[in-house]
Amino acid sequence: MFNFSDLFQWERFITPSIIKIFYWLAIGLTVLFGLSGLLSAIGTMMISPGVGIVMLIGSVLGVVIGVIFARIAAEFILIVFRINEHLGAIRNRGEL
Repeated sequence: MFNFSDLFQWERFITPSIIKIFYWLAIGLTVLFGLSGLLSAIGTMMISPGVGIVMLIGSVLGVVIGVIFARIAAEFILIVFRINEHLGAIRNRGEL
């Protein structure tokens, strides 16, 4: 992880350390919203089976798309930080 002292120093980024936490929070929220949609779809099936099935499929697709989007966003942020590290290494190699 990161130390509390890292918050006050600029030599090390803390975002790569905590991005995993935000990723799992996004996954958790996506699953909770998916379960909510699933329960709503089951309730709607009692009234209108066709609309309930469409809601059920939409909820499942929403969870899958949400998980994929959360992963892509987290990887994009990590890639930006890795690019920064690699550019710093290239700059340091050029100064020698």
